[in-house]
Amino acid sequence: MKKLVLCLISFLLIAGVAYAKGLEINKKGGEYNVKVSLEKNPPVVGDNPVTVEIKDASGKYVTDAKVRVDYSMPAMPGMPPMNYKAAATMKGDEYRANMNLSMSGSWNVAVKISRGGKRSTVKFNIDAR
Repeated sequence: MKKLVLCLISFLLIAGVAYAKGLEINKKGGEYNVKVSLEKNPPVVGDNPVTVEIKDASGKYVTDAKVRVDYSMPAMPGMPPMNYKAAATMKGDEYRANMNLSMSGSWNVAVKISRGGKRSTVKFNIDAR
């Protein structure tokens, strides 16, 4: 009986990790409503796929913008600042990019949207582990 209970608890823990919800951030960027999703919460050192959905004021998806994800870690003692850029590509109604975080810690992220000669930015922070 003890083995069965331990097996069940192990299964539930593994299933919980396997189906853990990713990170989702909803923010206003200029005239757009922007939803940024990362598959992992918290983000991890290494590859972190990013999905960006952009809607205009009427709720319609914006599919004709240029989107770039800039991510950086400020300078620390004995270490220069790290700055990276990832161009997002359109897939369906969303833009996709990949952030390759080189170390754990606090990262600044800026999703930059260019459309019709106008630019909008959504900024947020993440903590990679």
